[in-house]
Amino acid sequence: MLKLNDTIKPHTGDEIYTRGADLINAESAMIMLHGRGGSSQSMIDLSHEFNSDNMIFIAPQADNFTWYPYRFIEEREVNQPGIKSGMILIDKIIDSLVLNGIVHTKIYLLGFSQGACLALDYAARNPKGYGGVFVLSGGLIGKSVTASEYIGDMERTPVFFGCSDNDFHIPESRITESAEILKSLNADVTKRIYRNLGHTINQDEIDFINEIIKQK
Repeated sequence: MLKLNDTIKPHTGDEIYTRGADLINAESAMIMLHGRGGSSQSMIDLSHEFNSDNMIFIAPQADNFTWYPYRFIEEREVNQPGIKSGMILIDKIIDSLVLNGIVHTKIYLLGFSQGACLALDYAARNPKGYGGVFVLSGGLIGKSVTASEYIGDMERTPVFFGCSDNDFHIPESRITESAEILKSLNADVTKRIYRNLGHTINQDEIDFINEIIKQK
């Protein structure tokens, strides 16, 4: 069982769904963050699309189904303490995984929409070699983003951006900016913009993620 210490409100990790290998025997892990209005159960349902016999899938529930109150392209301050609380929750989950013998290069971060923004922002502000970071309709958080805010080495972590060209919630320009910043952190970045996809997840994204998992 995950033991999480020192989380802060509003996202304390009291409700977390898991699936796959048990924590004691798992060789890898995927932390899955839902979007605004979504649920940890919906992310666990998505985990059935991924092929790994020895992976534990972990989906924490955001308080009131929302990681932070406003759009991710607003000033960070107006979305606090949600951003900080969510990032601390991710950090404590990772600490628990490492304590149980799962190395960072076998830990994957995946998020959709609001959860994708949070997962990406966490990785960019805590850069190291992860198994992969999968950003499904998301970008770095803030009214503006500049490369000087992000320092460190992602050690060629695969980072995948997938989004529609007409997603009302996610400006394509922010995806491009985010991808360039992750490249500057030495991530192995793949960006795919899909025509008229809308705000959803498609099979090509699932297939790409499975390829990265298989390579590890």
